[in-house]
Amino acid sequence: MSRAFVKEPDGDQVSDDQPEWPISEHTNFVTVYGLQQLQARRELRLKQQDVLNMDKDSMSSKVELAQIGRELRYLTARISTTKVVLIPQDKTIVKIGASVNIIDDESREYQFQIVGEDEADVKLGKISWVSPLASALLDRALGEEVLWKRPSGDLVVEIDKIHY
Repeated sequence: MSRAFVKEPDGDQVSDDQPEWPISEHTNFVTVYGLQQLQARRELRLKQQDVLNMDKDSMSSKVELAQIGRELRYLTARISTTKVVLIPQDKTIVKIGASVNIIDDESREYQFQIVGEDEADVKLGKISWVSPLASALLDRALGEEVLWKRPSGDLVVEIDKIHY
């Protein structure tokens, strides 16, 4: 086939061949704070999009607009499927939103907060409710022992404190 009549990109088009952000298959449980974070992030991206739209002819703006558009689609989808988890009546049982202190057999203490997937940040001690540790802790009571399945080896820990 002759290429004479095929339109070639002329260099001012942005390739949007980046995949969409993956959406988790799990229920989108979030804490109240987690929902606020998602909404604030979406508002920030909308403002950034408005600013970039003023200079949408520049190549860098087009690339950024494509990236922001992809993130906005993700955030909109996540916000629309949230299931906000409220603080439970029984505060002796581990639920999403709980900060949990656990102790291993050598008296080392660990503290984690169980949160929604989008809110998880290990550096801040926030773990996703679908993580192995959170899955082991959920619906367990103060004083119970649970098996923490880790890549470095399984560890039996005791639930020492639960805070909401």
